Amino acid sequence: MTVASIIGGGVIGGGWAARFLLNGWDVRVFDPDPEAERKIGEVLANARRSLPGLSDAPLPPEGQMTFHADMAEAVQGAAWIQESVPENLGLKHKILAQIQAVCDAGAVIGSSTSGFKPSQLQEGSNAPGQIVVTHPFNPVYLLPLIELVPSPANEAGFVEKAAEVLRSIGCYPLHVRAEIDAHIADRFLEAVWREALWLVKDGIATTEEIDNAIRYGFGIRWAQMGLFETYRVAGGEAGMKHFMAQFGPCLQWPWTKLTDVPEFTDELVDLIAGQSDEQSGAYSIRELERIRDNNLVAMMRALKAQDWGAGAILKGHDARLKAGTELVATAADLTEPRPVLTCARAVPLDWTDYNGHMTESRYLDAFAQSTDRFMELIGCDAAYIAAGGSYFTAETHIRHIDEVHAGARIEVRTQMLQGAGKKLHLFHSMYEGARLLATGESFLLHVDLTTRRSCEPGPQVLEGLALMRAAHGALPYPEGAGAAIRRP
Repeated sequence: MTVASIIGGGVIGGGWAARFLLNGWDVRVFDPDPEAERKIGEVLANARRSLPGLSDAPLPPEGQMTFHADMAEAVQGAAWIQESVPENLGLKHKILAQIQAVCDAGAVIGSSTSGFKPSQLQEGSNAPGQIVVTHPFNPVYLLPLIELVPSPANEAGFVEKAAEVLRSIGCYPLHVRAEIDAHIADRFLEAVWREALWLVKDGIATTEEIDNAIRYGFGIRWAQMGLFETYRVAGGEAGMKHFMAQFGPCLQWPWTKLTDVPEFTDELVDLIAGQSDEQSGAYSIRELERIRDNNLVAMMRALKAQDWGAGAILKGHDARLKAGTELVATAADLTEPRPVLTCARAVPLDWTDYNGHMTESRYLDAFAQSTDRFMELIGCDAAYIAAGGSYFTAETHIRHIDEVHAGARIEVRTQMLQGAGKKLHLFHSMYEGARLLATGESFLLHVDLTTRRSCEPGPQVLEGLALMRAAHGALPYPEGAGAAIRRP
């Protein structure tokens, strides 16, 4: 198992730990804080309920997390070492020197710093090419952006090696080509933050009104198109040139105070803190984190359905996960005398309801995915459907046996009860581990998509059905099959 070492277990370090752990890495944590294990445990609990649900493919088995009182013990043998200690250059130099004294020469040492340049971090190092900036965004376990900032001391192959590791855990490594204070994203955040401070100080807007201006307006646009593409669309058919010609002169107007910042007096701090408490003080930090995670997962999953923005990163990661997993059945399983594994995934946050467990419509969703996979296995794949043949579901019956919650890893195993002529009768069983959650029984008819009427399947599907009949013909009839809701 590949090992990642996390040095510093605060909010950011804990997020890194969760991201690596849930993508199958073993994680070793070093943090002298006696509360580190509890704090990271709480971050991990949030990650377990939210991150797996971003994927429509099964994540690899979770790695093992261990906590270490000795930094050398934590970093020896690690392939990736992530430093997330406070933003103090002297402290970072001290920690990085201690890491390099004992770590493997080929390990990547990434720093979560939001302000220091890699060349600053590399000062005094005997192996400066081993250290890069890998600046994440909170929550690290959900947001894919990592600013990967090298210096001239880092070889191109080393930078690409670091980028590939980041891609393998579902991140988007943004290669910052030149060192610059605060990298790229934080420069934008700093500019907006400065302007927001003036708006509050001058009594123009409250903290809540500023947040509303972002989240109800341009923040949603930026989430899926960024800045320049948003403005290109705003230029209409004439595009970016028209937009710049129309709005470029505004840059000469005294709209902002971005070159200045109000003095952080006690009065200003109290004003902003008071407004912030009034705005969201009814929620604990953990509650706000879960609300944030719910919203991020819903937005990114919606973007994934469109293969756009951050959703495209998720879709690409799903493809890598599917290519690397052997969980879901392949055509070779058609000849095995056991129900086939047709679905393996986590329960997304948006599959849960007001009772805190998976809502009944999503059981049908999962079973429908299983039916689709079964159809592919017997030859009713995309090409077959495009040629005019498919199956339509005529009847479905679901039994809800036990509840399941967000983040849980579920599997569906499918037994064919009948597969002859036009008729296909399937029985799905959903599990979390060994615990049976639900069964779904489906009766389908093969149809001609041109006439929309039932008909005999084509030769490739008939061959797949014959293999499955031979494999499943001797299996016992499953408990609950053929059941109906009893009359009172």
